[in-house]
Amino acid sequence: MTTKRLERIAAAGEPPSGKDAINAALELFHRRWTLRILWELRAEDTSLNFRALQAACGDLSASVLNQRLAELRAVLLVEHDAGSGYRLAAQGRSLMVAITPLLKWAPPWAREVQRSHQGRQHVD
Repeated sequence: MTTKRLERIAAAGEPPSGKDAINAALELFHRRWTLRILWELRAEDTSLNFRALQAACGDLSASVLNQRLAELRAVLLVEHDAGSGYRLAAQGRSLMVAITPLLKWAPPWAREVQRSHQGRQHVD
């Protein structure tokens, strides 16, 4: 998804309906590195400059990071201050609260998947 779709939604003058809003959000989150960038900025009062954020993300190229940051700024999830760097905007912080239950859900799910695969290996 490009930010153009979200910009069209914003320009429509009224908020998208539930279905359109969740589809737009899911398309945004589906873009490679988007959630990782948001995750690295999740701590309260954390601002990272470009290089620190790139290092925190690992193999992320500068061009992709630049593109994703532009997209995340356009949709009000990330903000930039020339003096301190990038940080979550109010909507980005709200998103982190919304996905916090995944932190509790993911480890048991991953263990169950691992057990399931181990059981299949012994049967084969």
